[in-house]
Amino acid sequence: MPESPGRVQRMADESSRISDVMSLHPVIASIKDEDGLRAVLRAPCPVVFVLFGSVMTIQGIVATLKNAEKTVFVDVDLLDGFSSKPIAVDFLKAHTQTDGVLSSKTIMVKAAKAAGLMAVHRLFLVDSLSYNNVSKQVKISEPDAIMILPGCMPRVLSWVRADTNLPLIAGGLVCDKEDVMAALNAGANAIASSNRGVWLM
Repeated sequence: MPESPGRVQRMADESSRISDVMSLHPVIASIKDEDGLRAVLRAPCPVVFVLFGSVMTIQGIVATLKNAEKTVFVDVDLLDGFSSKPIAVDFLKAHTQTDGVLSSKTIMVKAAKAAGLMAVHRLFLVDSLSYNNVSKQVKISEPDAIMILPGCMPRVLSWVRADTNLPLIAGGLVCDKEDVMAALNAGANAIASSNRGVWLM
């Protein structure tokens, strides 16, 4: 069945939106705790991935980052007090200023898209089976971007880049300038790291 013109246009607009976000800076700051939150407010990274928080704290975390003019993505899989159900995404949409959602779960990525949030599908590539499953998962979830973990595998990143035109983020174990440059040269649009030295590159 052919795609409806409205849906095709909506997908194109969303792809353009996240491409604009990814082009702001090659390094995305990942934060795992309150100390990281305080540090990222002074960092040059305009995009932040929030990898901590709870039903009680996430509103304040996001508000703090938005007040610092950051674009904020929340890893909904890591929020304490939420179940792995779409209602968690609905909560973020209704009660925070979150710009987007990260998740390794197809159902959560689809929920984020339905809610009008940008959606990044996190994919852990640990063997050939998980790599060969990427296309199937992405076809189902229809994310705005994909994030490959660990991100320190330039050869694998180049394989994924050859398979998709989606914005590609490398994350996990990206520790220094050499890792960053290797990921970008392999086709990643951006890298995500909790290493504060990498934030300042």
